[in-house]
Amino acid sequence: MTRTARPRRRTPRRDGFTGRARRAIDSLLRQFPELHEELAAGPRRQPPAAPDPSADALARRAAEAAEDRAAALWNAQHDRTPSGGHAAPLNLAALDADIDITASIAELEEAVHDRLGYPAPPAGDVTTRLIRILRLLDVVERDADLAEHVQSELRRMARRCARALGDTEPIRRIRPRCPLCDSVSLRAFAARHIVLCVNPGCRCDDETCACHVAPGARHRWERGEWAELALLVGCAVEELAEAAA
Repeated sequence: MTRTARPRRRTPRRDGFTGRARRAIDSLLRQFPELHEELAAGPRRQPPAAPDPSADALARRAAEAAEDRAAALWNAQHDRTPSGGHAAPLNLAALDADIDITASIAELEEAVHDRLGYPAPPAGDVTTRLIRILRLLDVVERDADLAEHVQSELRRMARRCARALGDTEPIRRIRPRCPLCDSVSLRAFAARHIVLCVNPGCRCDDETCACHVAPGARHRWERGEWAELALLVGCAVEELAEAAA
């Protein structure tokens, strides 16, 4: 079906990048500590810590969590059961995600510094490194290749963290057909506030879009593009917003 060419992405890509990268960092900052709670001994998660703990308390808590994770991993590798009758079984998904994210965040920060010509970053835990990456987003966005890599890695790690914690993203079908491929393939992803065409053969007219250059990528409409999408498919913006709520 022939369709009238339409302008795309009037807003600079860096604005989309910073928004998506910040949301991924916010998600990791919120959810990564929960992986430690999943790995801690005990039948249930510990109650939330008191606000603004001292530096000594934070260091002690981090050391205790590291000891718990090391002990849990050793027990799993040696098929041992923790002593005591109330220890929770080891959550291997949380353990794997913890190890992967910890290593990946360190590698990502080092790659950012290397690409920008900065000295190697000092050591730090995941939270510290995420905050330092967050402060560099305005510089990262000037390098399209670096921005794409940073965004991809942050979103991958945020999704893995969420999956390890058992979170699932609500996906809802949208009735109108995709304005690009004319298939009934539009879906709203509530957690990311995007509308996505799930047809693997769908391509837009922007050859720099991820649907052309990234394997497995699908064309998507961010929240700022919903008004344009609603006009193209003949529905109200509120219908899109309700589906992605």
